[in-house]
Amino acid sequence: MAGATTVAVTIEGTDSGDFVLRPMTLDDVDIRIDYFHNASDEFLHRMGVGRDLLPNPAVWKEQHRAEFARPVEDRSSYGVMWEYRGVVVGWSTADHFDPGVSAFMHLHVIESENRSRGLGVRFVKLTADHLFDRLDIVKLFSEPNALNVAPNRSQWGIT
Repeated sequence: MAGATTVAVTIEGTDSGDFVLRPMTLDDVDIRIDYFHNASDEFLHRMGVGRDLLPNPAVWKEQHRAEFARPVEDRSSYGVMWEYRGVVVGWSTADHFDPGVSAFMHLHVIESENRSRGLGVRFVKLTADHLFDRLDIVKLFSEPNALNVAPNRSQWGIT
């Protein structure tokens, strides 16, 4: 992945200071693009994503560049990165947001070894709090594909 290191992590014996949420920057976008373009067809299917619908990486990067040039309230999406002990382990994006009203949240843990291990549960809570505050919303929706078990469990705090 361009410009970032991701690794499988051990989450035993952690404290809340190990988990950091920060706004996504343009430099982080390559992680998102690589995540989708390097995913298997089976994994994309579980997320409900059609490979043929993915934008060309260069085009997608330019779309993000245009997004980041606008104020958050004028963007079509807003993202946060998830770091565990200084390493990016995932991210969340909010889209279809109406400031002051609602948004839709999507979450992604990058490395397969880190999925279904509790990271999503921790970060969903941090992300929800951040999005309510940053987007000034009163409702937050999350609709992972029904075939994608881990994020459905994360929403309910089930590990």
